[in-house]
Parts: sequence; C-alpha cells; structure tokens
Amino acid sequence: MNARLDKTTSPQSLTRRQGDKAHSPAWLHGLYAVMCLYLFLSAINIMGAGLGTFGRASDWMERVFAHGENPFIALLGAVLVTVMVQSSSFTTALIITLVASNQLGLHAAVYAIMGANIGTAVTGVIVALGSIHIRRQFRRAFTAALLHDFFNLLTVAVLFPLEWISSMFDEQGRGLLMRWAMWLADLMGMEAEVNPRNPIKIITKPMVDSFMWAGDLVTRNDVVHGITVAIAGLLLMFIALVFMVKNLRGALVRRLEGLFRSVLFRNDLTSYVVGAVSTVLVQASTITTAIIVPLAGAGIVPLKRVFAFMLGANLGTTVTGVIAATAHPVAAAVTVALFHVTFNLVGTAIWYPLQRVPVSAARWYGRLASKSKRYAFLFLFLVFLIIPLVGVVLTEIFIM
Repeated sequence: MNARLDKTTSPQSLTRRQGDKAHSPAWLHGLYAVMCLYLFLSAINIMGAGLGTFGRASDWMERVFAHGENPFIALLGAVLVTVMVQSSSFTTALIITLVASNQLGLHAAVYAIMGANIGTAVTGVIVALGSIHIRRQFRRAFTAALLHDFFNLLTVAVLFPLEWISSMFDEQGRGLLMRWAMWLADLMGMEAEVNPRNPIKIITKPMVDSFMWAGDLVTRNDVVHGITVAIAGLLLMFIALVFMVKNLRGALVRRLEGLFRSVLFRNDLTSYVVGAVSTVLVQASTITTAIIVPLAGAGIVPLKRVFAFMLGANLGTTVTGVIAATAHPVAAAVTVALFHVTFNLVGTAIWYPLQRVPVSAARWYGRLASKSKRYAFLFLFLVFLIIPLVGVVLTEIFIM
C-alpha cells in the first residue's frame, strides 16, 4: 500500500498534475484570443476614426498632397499619411478619390501609391514592440515585421527610379508601369458598383462609437477630439497586443501550432494564398500583417513562411483600391487601382526569387534590435517619420 501511495504521489506525478491545473481550458484560451483580437481590430478603427476627424477638421491630408506633382513629395507625403491613419487602404482610397475629382494628377498618384505601400508596414513594427520585454520572442516578431518593411522598401527602391526615368522619355510623362495600368484600364471597361460594407467596421462600430462619444465629453474642438480619440485607440491597441502575446504563449500555442505548420503555412504557396485571401476578407493588410507578427514571435508560424504571407497580403490589399475605383468609374481612378496591383505583382516577381536579400537583411537587423532595443525604435522613427519629414522639407526647399 505504501509503495502504491509513493508511486502515485511521486514528484513527477505531482508536477504533472500541478501543470494540468495551471493550464486553462482550450475554450477559455480561444475566447481570450477572440476578445484580444476584437479589441485590437477595434483599436485600429478607433485610431482611424480619430485621425479621420482630425484630418477633416484640419484639412491636413489634402495639404500633404497639395504639391504632389513632384514624385518625391507624393511618395513621402503618402508615407506620412499612411503612418498617421495606419491604413494603406484608406490612403489608397483617398488617392483614388482625389484623382477622380481632379484634385491630384495621375502622374503623382502612382508615386503616392508607392508611399502608401511603405507606410502601411509601420503597423507590424509597432505590433512587434508589444513583445519587446521577451528577447527571443521579440527577435522573431521584429524580424517578421521587417520582412514586410524590407520588401516594400526594396520594391520602391527599384520601381520608383524605373517609373521616374521611363516617364522622362514619354511625351505625356507616363512611366512603364503607368502605361501598362492604363492599357489594362482600357481593356477592362469597369462599371460603377457600390462599395460593400466592411464586416470588420460593422462589428467594431460599437467600440468606435463609444470612444467617439467619450471624446465628445472631453472636448468639442474637432482637432483636439480627433487627436484624443486616436491616442486612446493607440493605447488600446498596445493593451490588446500585450494580452494577445501573453495568451499566445499559453496552451493555445501548443494546440494551434500543428494546424498552422501543417496546413495553413505548410509551403510558400499556401502561405501566399492565406495572406492574400485573409487580407481580401478583412480589406486591410494592416490587420493581417499585424496578426501574423505576434504569431511568428510566438513561434507558431515559421519565419521562412512569413515572407510569402506578406507578399500575399500586399496583393490582397489592392482589392480595396479596385473596389474604390469602381465607385469612381473614371479611367484615371481605375488606372491608379490597377497600378497598385501591378506594383505588388512586379515586386513579388522580383523579390520572391531573390528573397535571400530581404530575408537576410531582416534577420540581421532583427538580431541587432533584440540585442539593443534602441535600434528597433531608431528604425521605427527614422524610416516612418524622420526621413519622410526631412525629405518633404528638403524637396520643397531645393526642388520645388
């Protein structure tokens, strides 16, 4: 009897039982993940609503593009706008609307589209900072975010000069990609259709309305109201991310790891398709890339599949521009949307075969940032704020 009791109460058995009690049920982890995801999605739309109010009150977005006929101004201005509103879909829709209303020329719009592609990558970097206190997890998450960043930066580094130089040899100032997009627009002859309601905006509307109402209690000044709501949304996003990362480190990681590795991300093709389809469904690459970063940080999704996912997400986000263009059945607006599609397809055709370049760069800087966190913040502010601002100012002074 004593031997039996000793066997059943061995240290290994007690440890195993204590471990089982320590882990929450799977359904509770799933519910927790859904709540965190909902708060995160709500936070993005809250930030967008606040910045939208600020933009309408101050007219700042239109002023950014006021001198957009200069390619550098258009590119850097779009980076700043997209960073501020945290949505390339929003910036793309704005560009298409400005083109359709003859407030922005087609020549500048294509460069602004390139800038929107760079600006949208900021969200992944911000999301990665949510795990900055866990070195190994932060290294993986920050590297995953950098894969998105370096793809867009390298694509712009190749296609911006190509488009600009080739436009100099055309009588109407049209670059190679623009001419291709215009040819496609002529072939398609798209008709106008109603922009479908975004399901993410529908389910997060109660949260957005609550924050907007709370902002009204704080101030009646639209500019201050917009900034206040945007900051509240940013804080909510960080809170949601911290708890999301914590949850992903729990039992949910072990249960989902097999599904992600063996099904959704078993090869580059499925990763690319998942990135494209999921982005089309939520109509925002900001959301899908922001979700994949903590998954990569938690080790659920291997980094070698993240790059293909990011390529697919970049293509998926172009659908929003196509839908926006159908609401403005003008040849120029459709051309801008098709240019966005072409830009990402050409970028994929260039850098997927040469993925060693962006992947190696991302891994190198990810290791550097994990050893010294200041490099992470340096990249964030330098690429997405300081360089665009300084570039706009210098361009205005020396070129305009």
